Amino acid sequence: MTVQAVIPSPTQGVWELGPFPIRAYALCIIAGIVAACWIAERRWVARGGRPGEVLDIAVWAVPFGILGGRLYHVITTPQPYFGEDGDPLRAFAIWEGGLGIWGAIALGGVGAWIACRRRGIPLPAFGDAIAPGLLVAQAVGRLGNWFNNELYGGPTDLPWALRVYEWDGREAVLGADGQPVVLGTFHPTFLYELLWNLAAAAVVVWADRRFRLSHGRAFALYVALYCAGRFWIELLRIDPANTILGVRLNVFTAAVVGLLAVAYLVWQRGRPREVLDRAGGDDDHSAATDGDEADGAPTSTDPGVPDRPRDRSHDTPGTP
Repeated sequence: MTVQAVIPSPTQGVWELGPFPIRAYALCIIAGIVAACWIAERRWVARGGRPGEVLDIAVWAVPFGILGGRLYHVITTPQPYFGEDGDPLRAFAIWEGGLGIWGAIALGGVGAWIACRRRGIPLPAFGDAIAPGLLVAQAVGRLGNWFNNELYGGPTDLPWALRVYEWDGREAVLGADGQPVVLGTFHPTFLYELLWNLAAAAVVVWADRRFRLSHGRAFALYVALYCAGRFWIELLRIDPANTILGVRLNVFTAAVVGLLAVAYLVWQRGRPREVLDRAGGDDDHSAATDGDEADGAPTSTDPGVPDRPRDRSHDTPGTP
């Protein structure tokens, strides 16, 4: 007898630690946030930012992002909460899954903007630093969907098909024989998006080094690449979703947001990278230049005031 090769799914997504439930979905989200902050910190400091500023901004951006992600999910999928037999209180049950990346990025951006304003940091420059880390965070977060046996595609018998169990929200449902009930084998769309996000992160890092992206262009490239992948992956998914003309809502969202990101890339093309000079000094509100000042701009002679950095985009190699 030939045994079909499949990717197994976990049969348990929650573990009890005394009175506290440890949820795999939450652990994956936390691990993704930690990875994003670590990557962003390294990139931010390399661009001239001060150590620790990424965590200071994350204190604002992460809660805003979680709130935005949940709001988007509840608004675009209201039936389990406000439909027939719905439970409005479940809208607060983030641990059950359900965070829309579109809302997370939008409202998380608001939180980051508030924090950047407080510290005198240009938001586009910060967005360029965190872009690859966000893709890695999203990739890690998709493992939470794997643990929850959710967000899979249509049936398939491909060698990388995903075995999915009937799920009760915490673990697989057991049949009369005491074994988990198998729903079938399906496209592992969580894995497709995970791999796509990691590849997109590599492309953003490469393009940033090759073309010295700035003024939000690295962030826009992240958005464009993510939307391109989400567009075709969304078409494979079969989990319940609201539709427009028979097409999943997130397909339209990916198309519109992706086109806006491409338009921004075209609009900002050719701008030189801004020079951040935030590694030293005591003034938290010293801002970066916009990259358009001419060489030789006057600087302060007061040692207590950070010098105004000049645009070095036209300097020859070796120029101090």
